[in-house]
Formats: sequence, structure tokens, C-alpha cells
Amino acid sequence: MGRVFVVGSLNVDSVVRVERHPSPGETVRGGDLATFWGGKGANQAVAAAEAGADVIFIGRVGDDPEGHAYRTRLASRSIDVRPLGITHGVTTGHAMIAVSGDGENTIIVSPGANARVTLDDLALLRPASFSATDTLNTTDTAYDSEPGGITAGDVLLASLELDFDVVSEAVRLAAAAGARVVLNLAPFAVLPAGVLALADPVIVNEHEAEELRASGALPPSVLITLGPDGSRWGSTTVPGTRVDSVVDTTGAGDTYCGTLAAHLAAGATPDAAMLAASAAAARSVTWLGAQPA
Repeated sequence: MGRVFVVGSLNVDSVVRVERHPSPGETVRGGDLATFWGGKGANQAVAAAEAGADVIFIGRVGDDPEGHAYRTRLASRSIDVRPLGITHGVTTGHAMIAVSGDGENTIIVSPGANARVTLDDLALLRPASFSATDTLNTTDTAYDSEPGGITAGDVLLASLELDFDVVSEAVRLAAAAGARVVLNLAPFAVLPAGVLALADPVIVNEHEAEELRASGALPPSVLITLGPDGSRWGSTTVPGTRVDSVVDTTGAGDTYCGTLAAHLAAGATPDAAMLAASAAAARSVTWLGAQPA
């Protein structure tokens, strides 16, 4: 069974419920402010771990209470956080989220330490040997051994809340090592065609799929999530899982991506991985916040 290496972001989510989203220039009254754990990378890592994968997280938090608490939280969910760096003098990423009465959300992200992830943080994806004292956080003492670099049979899962050059290099390094690359083009942007061609699959939702088509980019392997209608990967289409009461759609796509990566790392067929991912995404909209408590 392969591992899932997540290269991604971590955010603290401040969430307020509103009856409806405001128009530009308009103020609406909201409910109480609630704080949750989020960030596409962390959401995906938690989902992959929940699905049974061994998960290794590459990214950065700030040297603030939120950053240290986040590392502790992920470690408590059996996610290897030694490659998760701490950047001094910078806050951990933060997202401001408004959730309307019908469960739809709008999100503003302040990247904080996420913007400080560099090519140097990708040591575990490089073929050359590395020193644990140079590349891993040695204050983490609850591990018996080094995590080891990415290999064939592992899966790299990446999204686009980090510097695009870092994401592109992570994809190239993982593919060169023989690992499967699962690339979530969210928030939407077009990476170089050679990078997109290395992903199997590129994951987009329906809106992102339209933007991808409009850009002229045609990756050879594209998986389109269709919300409650399921998902389509090439010629394979699977149904979605219906939910009677939607509470919050924040993080549903991330849950799908993390669950899919975990099942692919375990050797599942595409349709089986997609069905499991759809079921997990459906469960995720039944609670408030991107991650389970």
C-alpha cells in the first residue's frame, strides 16, 4: 500500500453564517463567528488519513499558537508533520468564510506562511539522499524513523493554494520518482502543459472544467466532480451520494480529493476510488467547517 504525500496549504477558517451572501457594497447581518481548521492541503490530508492512508504533509505554518496547534492536531490524526515547516515572524494562513442559508459559501484567503513554502521544502520528493536534521522538524519526537522519500507506488496530492512554481516542481519530482500525481486545479489556474500532462488525474469541478477548456489546456487525464451528480473520469462515470440536509459545502471537494488519493494509493480501481470519494464528500457537507471535529 502506497503513501499519500500532500503538498498544500493550511488555514484557520473563521466562519459566519448568513441568510444570504451580500451584493457588492452591501452589508448583511451574520450569526456568531466560529473558528475551524481548514486550508485545501490540510483538508485533503485529513480526508486521506480518514480513508486509511499513511499521510506525509509538506507545507508551512506560522510560529504562532494557531500554527503549533495545527501541527499537533494533524499529528493526532496520524499525519506525519515533520516536513511541515514553521516560519518565524509570519502568521499561519487564514480564511474568512461566509456560509449562506442554502449551504453555499464564499471564501477570502490570507495565505500567511503558505506563501513561504519554497522549492527547498520539497526535499522528500527529491531522489538524492537527505539529512533528517536538515529537512525535518527535529522537535517532533514521536516518530521511530525517518519518513523516507517518495517512491513508485506512492501518490502525490497537490492543489493550488501554494506558489505555482513550487507545485509544478513537486509534480515533476513525484512523477520522476514513479509516483502517481493527483493534481487539484483549485483555486483555478492553468499550470504549464507539461506539468498537467504528468497528473493522473487532474481534478476540477464543473466550473473549473469550463475554465480549463476555455484556456485551451487539454490534460490527458481529467476527473470532473459533479457535486451530487457524482464524478466523471475519462469514460468512467459514477453516481453521487444524495444528502437530505446540506449544512456546509466548505471542503467537500477537498474531502473528495483526499479520499480518492488514499484509495488510489491502496490500489483501488478508478471507479471504486471515485465511489468512495463521492460518499466521503457527501458526508462532509453534513457538518459545519471543512474538517470533521
